[in-house]
Amino acid sequence: MSTCTLSRRGSEAPASPIRALEGIARDTVARGITVHALNIGQPDIATPPAMIEAYRNFHDTVLAYAPSDGFPELRHSIAAWYTSSGSLSRPVEGEDIVVTTGGSEALLFAMAAVTDPGDEILVCEPYYTNYAGYAHLLSVEVSPVTLSVDDGFRVHPDKIAEAITGKTRALVLPTPGNPTGSVISAEDLGAIAAICVEHDIFFICDEVYREFVYDVPSGTRAASLLDQPVADEHAIIIDSVSKRYSACGARMGWLVTRNSEVREAALRFGQARLSPATVDQYATQAALTVPESWFKEVIAEYQARRNLLVKGLRNIGLDVTMPQGAFYLAIPLPVEDASEFCRWLVGEFDLDGETVCLAPLAGFYRTEGLGTREVRMTYVLNQDKLTRCVAILDAALKAWKAR
Repeated sequence: MSTCTLSRRGSEAPASPIRALEGIARDTVARGITVHALNIGQPDIATPPAMIEAYRNFHDTVLAYAPSDGFPELRHSIAAWYTSSGSLSRPVEGEDIVVTTGGSEALLFAMAAVTDPGDEILVCEPYYTNYAGYAHLLSVEVSPVTLSVDDGFRVHPDKIAEAITGKTRALVLPTPGNPTGSVISAEDLGAIAAICVEHDIFFICDEVYREFVYDVPSGTRAASLLDQPVADEHAIIIDSVSKRYSACGARMGWLVTRNSEVREAALRFGQARLSPATVDQYATQAALTVPESWFKEVIAEYQARRNLLVKGLRNIGLDVTMPQGAFYLAIPLPVEDASEFCRWLVGEFDLDGETVCLAPLAGFYRTEGLGTREVRMTYVLNQDKLTRCVAILDAALKAWKAR
C-alpha cells in the first residue's frame, strides 16, 4: 500500500450536493427504473440549430489552439451582443472580456485574481455550491449572509455591509439566483455595488441566468452590474452559454471586467491552461446570432413550467415561494433529513417504475444546521414530466411518512 497521502485540499474537498446522488441514480436506471433528474440544471430545451450547424461545419484540417483569452472576433462579438441586445446602457469592449472554459472557469479565474489564501469571500446562502468549492481550492474562507424565504430570499444591501470584515476581499453573488430564483432589483444592485466600492472589495456578479426573469414584459433582463459605473474598477461579471442557449456541454463562458489588472490576471491564468476550446468558440459565435424571438419562446416556456410546478407542489401541501427568475426552487419538505429522504427517493422508491432525483439543500448553506429539511428542484423538464414528478414526490412523501 502506498504511504503517500493526499493534501488537505484534496482530502477535504467538498462533494457537490448537486451531483452527490448521481451514482445512486445510475444504479437505479440500471435496474430499469426511469429517473427524472430535477437535481441538476440541465435543460431539455433544444440547443439552437445555429450552434449545432457550427459544429457540423467545422472542417479545418488541424484542430489548433485558440488564443488564451479567446478568438478576438468572438470577444468583440460578445461585446457587440451585449450592446445590440439592448440590455445595457453602457458599452462593453472586446478588450474587457476573457473567454473561458465555461462560466465555472470564469468564476475560478475571478476569485483567484482577487484573493489570497486566508482571505474571505462573502456569499448569500443558500448559494451556488461551486462558490464554496472554488474557495476551498484557493484556500479562501467563505462567510455567509443568510437569506430568508419570508421575503423571497431578497438580498438586503444593509446586511451585506454589516457582514464585511477586514478579511473580506470579494462579494460573490448571482442574479437571478441559484438555487433561490431571486432577482436583485437595479436599485438594490446599485446599493450593493456602492457598498463594495466604499469598502474597497470586489463584486463578482454571476449573471448566467440574466434572460430568465418572469412576470415582466417580454425581453426584459435582470439588472446588470455592468450598468453600475461606480463599480467599474470593482466589478467582475461571470457569464456563459450553458443555460442561455441550452448548451451546457459546450463549456463556453467568459469573464467581463473594465478593471485592466483583473483582466490581465485572468489572461495569465488562461495562458497557464493554454486556451479555451476552439470548436466550441465557433459554436458560441453562431449562438450570438440567435434571434430575440427564440429567447421569448424559451422564457415563456420556462415561466409556464414554473407556474405549473409551483401550483402542483402547493397542491400537495408544500410551502413554495414563487421564484422570480432562473429555473430553480428552494423548497422545504415535511421530513427531518432531506438528504436521507433524497437518497431513499432515488435509490429505493418508485411509482410504477419512475422516480425523481432532487438535490438536498444543506450543501448550499455554510451555516451548520441550515437547509437540512430543504431541497433544490429544477424545472428544466417539459410540463408533462413535471406533472408526473409532482405525483411521484407526493406518493413518496406519503410512503416516507408511513415508514
